[in-house]
Amino acid sequence: MTTTLTPSPGAATTPTPNSRRRSIPVWLPAVAGAVALAGAVGLPWLVNGYVISLAATGLVMAVLAMSAQVLVGLAGLPPLGQAAYLAVGAYTAATIATVTSLGPIQLLAATAGGAVAAAVTGLLAVRARGTTFLMVTFGLGELVHAAANAWAPGGSEGVHTPPVIALPGLPAMVRPGWVYLYVLACTLLIGVAVALLVRSRFALLLRGIAAHEPRVQATGHHPGRLLLAAYVLAGGIAGAAGALSIAVTRYVSPADAAMGISALALAAALIGSGSMTGACAGAILLVAARDWAGGLLAGHGTTLLGLCFLLLAYLPRHRLADLTCRFPWRRP
Repeated sequence: MTTTLTPSPGAATTPTPNSRRRSIPVWLPAVAGAVALAGAVGLPWLVNGYVISLAATGLVMAVLAMSAQVLVGLAGLPPLGQAAYLAVGAYTAATIATVTSLGPIQLLAATAGGAVAAAVTGLLAVRARGTTFLMVTFGLGELVHAAANAWAPGGSEGVHTPPVIALPGLPAMVRPGWVYLYVLACTLLIGVAVALLVRSRFALLLRGIAAHEPRVQATGHHPGRLLLAAYVLAGGIAGAAGALSIAVTRYVSPADAAMGISALALAAALIGSGSMTGACAGAILLVAARDWAGGLLAGHGTTLLGLCFLLLAYLPRHRLADLTCRFPWRRP
């Protein structure tokens, strides 16, 4: 005999997170996204050239943060060398710039360059896990940094490039506003591609590896090959960020492969707590803290960035997750 217990009509019920999420209007995410996009597109007509350049730099770091999030957010592997593939992509774009100034061609070439470099170095990196993976990627990044100083065109002085042309028949983009809009369009396209990636079966397998690798292996999949594919994809995204960096600064040097840039991308990914949108927002906030707020504090941007890193290190991960999960419409 089965007895069914039903709460009395007057009994109080505790709201659950799901019930709170249902109270959010369905149209609100679309409206919020449209307002954010309109604000981003209209930014060149609202602020000065310096702020526009900072915003473009923030978008470049947002793309690099997406690269780091593919590894740490999906596969559970924290990378500390993504700036190496950004530098490979930037040098590839600078080489292509001697032949053509078309931005899309430079972007595709830089993406391919970053992916190839990641495929070569990933054979070593994906054998490690956890802290060992962190140290291996750090070592690979420092090797690329040293190689750029020794053998890259221009050496430690770097290389200057001509302005980028967005499409055939258009003039070169010299004004910061047009460069920003070009970088924004490329960032949105890359974001759409990454959004499709994180909703694929491949992403589910990566999450399974992060949660319990032996179980994924028992189903007949090869975790090493899956992780190498993820590493190559992340390297390609980082290479694309290098091409966008060339468009913004028209300059590339070994400093683009410095560990500090990799650390900023990893910190932004950790701020995102598995969310690509959160990682992009974290990258933009960190760039604003380093460059814009640092300028208001008499040039102490590096100090402010260090304080942000310390706060990130000592703030419990569940608090970060609460901050990002506070928005019910977010997607991974």
